Amino acid sequence: MSNSQFTVNHISVVAEKPYEQVAQALEGQLGRFDPEVYNSLAGDTDPDGARAKIQAMTGPSGFMLFNTFNHGWLPLHILGQVQKVMVYVFGNPLFALELKQGDIRAALYAPLRLLHYENDEGKTCLEYDRPSSIFGQFGNARINAFAAELDRKVEALVATVTK
Repeated sequence: MSNSQFTVNHISVVAEKPYEQVAQALEGQLGRFDPEVYNSLAGDTDPDGARAKIQAMTGPSGFMLFNTFNHGWLPLHILGQVQKVMVYVFGNPLFALELKQGDIRAALYAPLRLLHYENDEGKTCLEYDRPSSIFGQFGNARINAFAAELDRKVEALVATVTK
């Protein structure tokens, strides 16, 4: 067994828009992952066609939504503490492929995650870990270059949905 440590840059953004408006904008920027389309690629021998099918699932941001986890349903509402908290799991299988070709261990961190919540003051917040800081742990120039591009894409996504 080995143990390593690395530093993660955590980004927090406070939006001027209400929670629901940011959620709507975010979901409008993310395409939808379709497992049936993805599974149909298993027998596909046309790489360009397969890429086109994957790209068709992406939204304007270049990302697709894989899943959401609503943390607002937790029993805190029983105690009178209703929370608006959603975790978005998003990415792009083509991005994951690029990262995994640099180092298979990158698969542990793809897809990415973004936390969207309303804080105690009623402000809408978005938080995520900067991809280059997560993937930088592998010390791979190819991954580092691609992760820097992911930084720009995630920053653009967050800027778009919060302005």
